[in-house]
Amino acid sequence: MSVLEKVRPRQEPVVRELRVTDEHGRRIRVWELVLRYALLLAVLALTVGPFLWQLSTSLKGPTEDIFSSPPTFLPSHPTLHNYERVAHTIPVWDYALNSLKVASASVVTNCVGSALAGYALARLRYRGRGVATLVFVLAMLVPVEGIIIAQFTTMRELGLNNTLIGVVLPGSIGAMNVLLMRNAFRNLPYEIEEAAYVDGATVWQRFWRIALPSVKGTLAVVAIFAFMGAWDDFLWPLIVLSDPDKFTLTIGLNYLHGTFANDERLVAAGTVIAVAPLIALFACLQRYFFRGVGEGAVKG
Repeated sequence: MSVLEKVRPRQEPVVRELRVTDEHGRRIRVWELVLRYALLLAVLALTVGPFLWQLSTSLKGPTEDIFSSPPTFLPSHPTLHNYERVAHTIPVWDYALNSLKVASASVVTNCVGSALAGYALARLRYRGRGVATLVFVLAMLVPVEGIIIAQFTTMRELGLNNTLIGVVLPGSIGAMNVLLMRNAFRNLPYEIEEAAYVDGATVWQRFWRIALPSVKGTLAVVAIFAFMGAWDDFLWPLIVLSDPDKFTLTIGLNYLHGTFANDERLVAAGTVIAVAPLIALFACLQRYFFRGVGEGAVKG
């Protein structure tokens, strides 16, 4: 052993304790972390569990007991025969096409109308802008059931009863979507738009080339909300439509449930068919959705 090794004491290896911190850098205790994950798993089971059970029921054959105790989650012999039976029982694909038309039109009208109205409320200066914003806030407080008779009377006077246009028109621009776009536009720095104004850009050019590309996330949120609202709507299409050829999917599945209430496999298959487009839409737009949730949260 050298003289230097005798003089210098041996340094013990430093063992660093693994610490879990939150977004503010504060330490999270182990029991707090376990409690958080337990609550997240409970919420996940409550939200996703019913859909997974419906999916499992739709894949079970007629010989399997879906009411067994304890219940069996995985089907022993998976089959797609229940989906074929749904298509043979009701014109489910025609109903789905009608729902797709209504939902697509609702997405287009809400995205265009909410973007234009939100930009006008957030960036343009005119007298009565605060009153106009208050009107949209108050419109959110009015329940749909309170104005549905007036909507039906209006559609009848316009000759739009029993048409898909009559289904789309009352929900073509949602008050909540307008306020979401307004908050997103308010967060944009005014300096960029002022520079474009100095360069001679018109209001339309500032909206289309500067403001709108900066709020794609919020626009995706509006699109998802509009599609889900139109796709899942049941009460208004049931009131305004009377021709079975123009029924949407929600009304068609209601007839399926009423006629074959005891066949839970058939009902579960129809439910999965109705939910599948919503899952596909969210899977395609989720990156924009989570980015858009925070665009209007904090004023920059």
